[in-house]
Amino acid sequence: MWNALAQSLSDTLNAPFDIKVKQHLRHSSADHFYRISDGNQQYFVKVAPLSALERFECEAQDLALLTRESLFMVPDCLLTGTSVEYCFNVLEWLDLDANESHNWSQMGEYLALMHSKHEQGMFGNEQENYIGITVQPNQWHKKWDVFFSEERIGWQLQLLAEKGFVLCDIDSFVDYVKQALHHHHIKPSLLHGDLWRGNAGFHNGVPCFFDPACYYGDREVDIAMTKLFGTFPSTFYDAYQHHYPLQYGFEQREAIYNLYHLLNHANIFAGQYLAQAKETIDNLLK
Repeated sequence: MWNALAQSLSDTLNAPFDIKVKQHLRHSSADHFYRISDGNQQYFVKVAPLSALERFECEAQDLALLTRESLFMVPDCLLTGTSVEYCFNVLEWLDLDANESHNWSQMGEYLALMHSKHEQGMFGNEQENYIGITVQPNQWHKKWDVFFSEERIGWQLQLLAEKGFVLCDIDSFVDYVKQALHHHHIKPSLLHGDLWRGNAGFHNGVPCFFDPACYYGDREVDIAMTKLFGTFPSTFYDAYQHHYPLQYGFEQREAIYNLYHLLNHANIFAGQYLAQAKETIDNLLK
């Protein structure tokens, strides 16, 4: 695989690239992450079985979209390639700052500015992409309540049911979500889509985003997720509120929006996330 990667990268750079350093950084449930270098340039590499090729292609598209539409530092995907058994993404290497304490207000400002663009008139995206390793449908909808209840909550509940995990009556709960969001009138914003602490950082003081799952939706979805797996610093929220205040009732919608990610984790990992998702559904229906 590494010979194929080196050849592909050489072709992309239009110059020979000989891998002299190959450092395994970590791995997730699906991917392995590496730093490679020729002694001069270095890159971040994601590797997965060949079946993940479409997911890697979607990641490259989403990174390019964030680059075009925001002020965030976003790593460029130089290439998506394959060998006989594996696929890989080669991304720009960004050294992340160790000291992040003084930059979170700018992170909040940048996100508010990205969310304040409302040039897209519908909810969804041009193609399906992935949330983690799960397919994320993005069929265009004019109404947010229909999009989120069907393309997000209903989709995840159906995937769980196909695995034998029935957490509720799907049609009834989809209708509940639709009704809960029906009077929440918004304009579509570009979303990161998977915005937790592990997918944000700083490079030379500039806020960075990576590992997106982009679509056009309610900006509150991004803000809600920043509170799901540990919150961002308060200066982030203060700055966001200053530049683009959230609408009344966000706290009530937050649980609905974060249920999507709990359901996705339940689909991927099962275990405790099944219990958390079931508890959230029961609490919402009370």
